[in-house]
Amino acid sequence: MEWNPQTLQFLSQCFLDTLSPQPEPRRRAEKNLSDAADSPNYGLAVLRLVAEPSVDEQIRQCAAVNFKNHLKTRWVPSSASPIPDAEKEQIKTLIVPLMLSATPKIQAQLSEALAVIGNHDFPKLWPALLPELRSSLETAINANDFASVNGILATVNSLFKKFRYQFKSDPILLDLKYCLDNFAAPLLATVESISVKINAAAGNAATLRQLIEAQRLCCRVFYSLNFLDLPEFFEDTADKWMNEFKNYLTVRYPVVEDSGADGLSLVDELRAAVCENISHYMEKEEELFQKYLSGFVEAVWSLLVVASASPSRERLTVTAIKFLTIVSTSVHHALFAGDDILQQITQSIVIPNVMLRDEDEELFEMNYVEFIRRDMEGSDLDTRRRIACELLKGIAGNYKEKITERVSSQIHNCLALFAENPAANWKYKDCAIYLVVSLATKKAAGASISTDLVDVESFFRSVIVPELQGQDVNAFPMLKAGALKFFTMFRVLIPKPVSMALLGDVVRFLSSDANVVHSYAASCIEKLLLVKDNGVQARYTSMDIGPILPMLMTNLFGALEKPESEENQYIMRCIMRVLQIADISPEVASPCVTGLTSVLNRVCENPKNPVFNHCLFEAVATLVRRACEKNPSLVPAFETCLLPSLQMILAKEVTEFFPYAFQLLAQLVDLNKPPVPAHYMQIFDILLRPDLWKKSANVPALVRLLQSFLQQAPNELNREGRLSHVLGIFNKLVSSPSTEEQGFYILNPVIENLGYDVLAEYMNHIWASLFTRLQNSKTPRLVRCLIIFMSLFLVKHGLQTLMDSINSVQANLFHVILGQFWIPTLKTITGYTEVKLSAVASTKLLCESPSLLDPAAEELWGKLLDSIVALLSQPEEERVEDEPEVPDFAEATGYQATFVRLHNAGKKEEDPLKEIKDPKHFSVALLANTSSQFRGRFPPIITRYLSPANQAALLQLCNSYNLSIV
Repeated sequence: MEWNPQTLQFLSQCFLDTLSPQPEPRRRAEKNLSDAADSPNYGLAVLRLVAEPSVDEQIRQCAAVNFKNHLKTRWVPSSASPIPDAEKEQIKTLIVPLMLSATPKIQAQLSEALAVIGNHDFPKLWPALLPELRSSLETAINANDFASVNGILATVNSLFKKFRYQFKSDPILLDLKYCLDNFAAPLLATVESISVKINAAAGNAATLRQLIEAQRLCCRVFYSLNFLDLPEFFEDTADKWMNEFKNYLTVRYPVVEDSGADGLSLVDELRAAVCENISHYMEKEEELFQKYLSGFVEAVWSLLVVASASPSRERLTVTAIKFLTIVSTSVHHALFAGDDILQQITQSIVIPNVMLRDEDEELFEMNYVEFIRRDMEGSDLDTRRRIACELLKGIAGNYKEKITERVSSQIHNCLALFAENPAANWKYKDCAIYLVVSLATKKAAGASISTDLVDVESFFRSVIVPELQGQDVNAFPMLKAGALKFFTMFRVLIPKPVSMALLGDVVRFLSSDANVVHSYAASCIEKLLLVKDNGVQARYTSMDIGPILPMLMTNLFGALEKPESEENQYIMRCIMRVLQIADISPEVASPCVTGLTSVLNRVCENPKNPVFNHCLFEAVATLVRRACEKNPSLVPAFETCLLPSLQMILAKEVTEFFPYAFQLLAQLVDLNKPPVPAHYMQIFDILLRPDLWKKSANVPALVRLLQSFLQQAPNELNREGRLSHVLGIFNKLVSSPSTEEQGFYILNPVIENLGYDVLAEYMNHIWASLFTRLQNSKTPRLVRCLIIFMSLFLVKHGLQTLMDSINSVQANLFHVILGQFWIPTLKTITGYTEVKLSAVASTKLLCESPSLLDPAAEELWGKLLDSIVALLSQPEEERVEDEPEVPDFAEATGYQATFVRLHNAGKKEEDPLKEIKDPKHFSVALLANTSSQFRGRFPPIITRYLSPANQAALLQLCNSYNLSIV
């Protein structure tokens, strides 16, 4: 793309049209830009447009955003359409001076664009960048051009951030050394220069704002440069840095701070950056930092007492408390030992920060998902409430009794204030509940927690139960949520009779209009149903929830109709859990399958929440399994409900749900007795479409469904060319390490369910596929699967058929496979059915093969017996070594949705040898019987070829069944 007036006009018009409120010109402009982006020098042309002063500011800003995004997708050489190297060099030449001369909004975009380039090219492919930035920074400071100063510092900050997020390695340390050599000294000079200018600009609010922002950026650059190691330069100049940092924590800037919330926030961001720096030094460089510690503790403490009383100083408060928490857990914890200090911490820092604020109430009402994420799921470490409790925990590590006494006293005071005026002082009760929950000690294993602050049962009865028994489910919702959270957290400690008496009340709260409340109610019920006594016995059973089941399910489905809770994962998880435990009568099953199908149809329109969707499909699978297996007469009604929805998923290509749909269809096929109805056979034919098998996420679910068809409709397999299609799928799957096992999941039921007269014409093709793969890229898993497959073939179609079939590929090939693969791999087989099958087949091979019983094959015979004994006698962990997963690089490129197995839709394991109850007895009996026909031949072979351990194991097996090898 050449730079000329026509290009300028074309790009200007395109960017103008992208801002149009009319969809047609906007789409046309976006397409034109997308097409033009493939042209050489497009990025350069857009950058020149950004630099063109005659073009409207809004168009140039839009172009700057486009330029940044263009670099994000095309700068890296491995991208689909990379920017040519010559164009890259011109862009790198132009971008820094252009960024420095741009207006603030354009400068911000170009700074980000420069960082995109830097993330890939800096420093090795762009050695001129840092010297240019350093020189420009010095010039801008001398000219008092603080807008440019901040633009340069923001760029440097973006470039250096990589040192915070990468592991220490030689290449990273080399890059860090380069940055230190070129920028450490200029950074200190910049900080000192700006510090002087701040003092000189005390009355000029506009200038002071820019200077404070500059110092904040310097602090962030300092943090990046010190993150991996303490550089010698910073160690040598520590006094200067610490004096500057302490200055920013102790000095006020009234002209900025008193100008409004944004001014105070600007200064607090600088102080928060300082707190992060000194926290880092306290954690990583304590020996160097200790001489500055007491002064910083005093400065942070004084700042925190004031900030804690303010509702808007969140970031400063959190970073300041984090610093004190780090100190409290260090060898310097005695700084907090005084009774008056501990009292001030709990009263002036902890309580004000734990008390609910207007912002918390707003989040509770406006964004319940984020509120729960912070409050219940523990992602609130960077909020005032949680970090204040972390400070108490830190101090309690050394002064537990003192902290317990003071916090217990504060809890008592809060509850007393609530009692004086419950309606006005409900936040004090919430504070008391929050302190008990947040400071509880979780045990290493299980869901059990404990607390020394209160007697849990007494606190529960006096404080929590009145809230749970309140008849108005919408009154004081935050207090109700806190009570439900307490019940959930301490569920193991609450006696079953007490919990049972309140279960109906918790079910009532499912009808609350507050999303958090009905979510917490659902979570409470779900977690209660998971409680196990002694880690084994479920505390709550179907008998316990039976009486309230109709109301429970009605309220759960009702909650899914509440605004914003249509895809509430806590509700759906609770539905899933209840269905796993309750007795599912037809009266319960019918409305449940109708309700779940309705929800499924709705989410198919626009799947958004993966957790909700998984719980939804798991709930359906649970309902199908527990209702239909118990009462097969329900199957037609379930099919009437579910099949149209599952067919809609396939027809509308809701690809996210394909794996789930295939697993549910497999369940339904399993529930039908042969012959399988015609509408299922239509699905069978869809299942054989090659395009469905291209997505790796579909494969396990498709295999699961295909297994069901092969088992339920084997006679249909040999019609209309279906068997050829199935074997084609097997061939594709077995050719890749990542899907080889899935290939055998298809092949095994084919061999098991079809007669050899049908299979014979395909066997050469099957063996060719397997042995080619074995020859080209064998894996331990492939060989194990092959042994299991051959064992299944042997027990289903006979030893001689197996040997003849393999030898028809190549003369004497069976003995080669036996010696090179079967015998060495046999002892690594795992799984009860697999071990049984391979042990029985191997023993039949040992005792019924004329070629193996030939004296010339005694070594092969002895080694096979050695492997059989190892398989039957040694524990799995002794005979099987862990092996790394073999990555399949063909599958690893690009994004692939992940297959998620539905626990309740799993296939029941079929035993092909049901008539053999004890494989050890079968094997030893067959061997003893064979030895009686060849008296005296086997004992010398056993002595020669079995290890001493396996000889002893074989003797023990014989003695166990009163048999002998003669």
